[in-house]
Amino acid sequence: MRQKLKEKIMESLTSVLPITVIGLLLSFTLTPMPTGTLMMFLVGAVMLIVGMGFFSLGADIAMMPMGEEMGNNLGKRKHLWIVAAICFLIGFVVTIAEPDLQVLAEQVPAVPNMTLILAVAAGVGVFLVIATLRTRFNIPLHITLLIGYAFVFVLSIFVPNEFLAVAFDSGGVTTGPITVPFILALGVGLAVHKGKEEDNFGTVAICSIGPIVSVMVLGLLFNSSEINYTPTEIVQVEDTAQVGAQFLRGLPTYMQEVALGLLPIIVLFTVFQLISIRLKRRSIIRIIVGIVYTYIGLVLFLTGANIGFMPAGRFLGEAIANLPFVWILVPIGIVVGYFIVAAEPAVHVLNKQVEDVTAGAIPQKAIALALSLGVGASVGLAMLRVWLGIPIYWFLIPGYAIALLLPFRVPKIFTSIAIDSGGVASGPMSATFLLPFAIGACESLGGDILTDAFGVVAMVAMTPLVAIQILGLVYQHKLKHTSDVTEQEAIELSSLDDEIIDYTDDEKEVP
Repeated sequence: MRQKLKEKIMESLTSVLPITVIGLLLSFTLTPMPTGTLMMFLVGAVMLIVGMGFFSLGADIAMMPMGEEMGNNLGKRKHLWIVAAICFLIGFVVTIAEPDLQVLAEQVPAVPNMTLILAVAAGVGVFLVIATLRTRFNIPLHITLLIGYAFVFVLSIFVPNEFLAVAFDSGGVTTGPITVPFILALGVGLAVHKGKEEDNFGTVAICSIGPIVSVMVLGLLFNSSEINYTPTEIVQVEDTAQVGAQFLRGLPTYMQEVALGLLPIIVLFTVFQLISIRLKRRSIIRIIVGIVYTYIGLVLFLTGANIGFMPAGRFLGEAIANLPFVWILVPIGIVVGYFIVAAEPAVHVLNKQVEDVTAGAIPQKAIALALSLGVGASVGLAMLRVWLGIPIYWFLIPGYAIALLLPFRVPKIFTSIAIDSGGVASGPMSATFLLPFAIGACESLGGDILTDAFGVVAMVAMTPLVAIQILGLVYQHKLKHTSDVTEQEAIELSSLDDEIIDYTDDEKEVP
């Protein structure tokens, strides 16, 4: 266990180090940070590295097995109404204390925090039921998403502009570090009895639609004229003692939030264990140890991200937007987006699950590269939107149109992975670094924060859908047109989609 933890921490070091180096380079050149802010940024980076290592190991040995066991158990049940009721309950309770959702709730002043939280949790619960029914009745994923997003865009016509960007952002932040590993694994467990690889993915994506609908409905019910967004004030620190005080002051808050977030999952799994799963004692002990690792990791990660990275992101956004060459926001956004997605804890969970489910046919590195390219493009476009004040619909409508049309040409497994990747990529790093970065830039440029800065998380959630499916087209092209692919590679790749048969000029049929 100790060796695995060391390996996980080294992996997280390679993920967090690039964005840390970028922050340092900007601080030493274009936008010098105050010493206190820089110190908090560096301490936060260390906490992110250690926290991600603990979280990744905990997710491997506890969160994923718990979700898969519960999903497998639900998949065996014949009474559909019981399955639907349990899935709604799971979606509701695992969402209600998601730390990222707490952050979002504080950003919508016209709606009481608890009202927003309960509405979003109910939205996730309802759409988890829809995802389960899709798997049970073999409804194609892209058809489900076409219907879901068609409803979203029709509903958006009637929603005040002040709620639109927040609504689309909510779909990204709700699928955070607590919900994603569990829902991903739950989807795998539910799909076991269907025998189709593509059904292992897509649950997170369908669940992401729920919060968008919920917040839009709230936008119809509440008076948008009451919204007057005031960004959270960033505390200024001057010496190392104040830096330490900030982290010590924030640590108990995140200890409580993570405990509340994990508790419903633990309770649900305990009920399943007592009633039907009945794992052996050794497996239970392993899961308990994994939960402890997950708890430690999330506390360290969220404390480092919120206390250390949020002030740095806000400062850098303000400072870069004040430069004479404001256009540099766009290329800097591309670089930051490219590297920051690697620091999302749930991304590592998805990458590993993809490699495991496809028996290595889709390597983690390929998915990671596609995600980095996609998120880099999305943050660049988001900074362009902040700079020029372009409405978010100019990007979301064509982006989702492309994402929902590609499934007709792409192997099904890639579509399923792509759809989940959007929610996975838009995690706590988006909420605590990219969003403050956009808010800081928007404030300096005199833009409307609710309509111009908000939406960066939605952009991050959208572009991976396109990037991963383009990766699928590349793999498909490799199957059909590359003559030097080995027989073993062809067999592995052909298993990704039963529609792809020939891999070399129709000379050899691959089973």
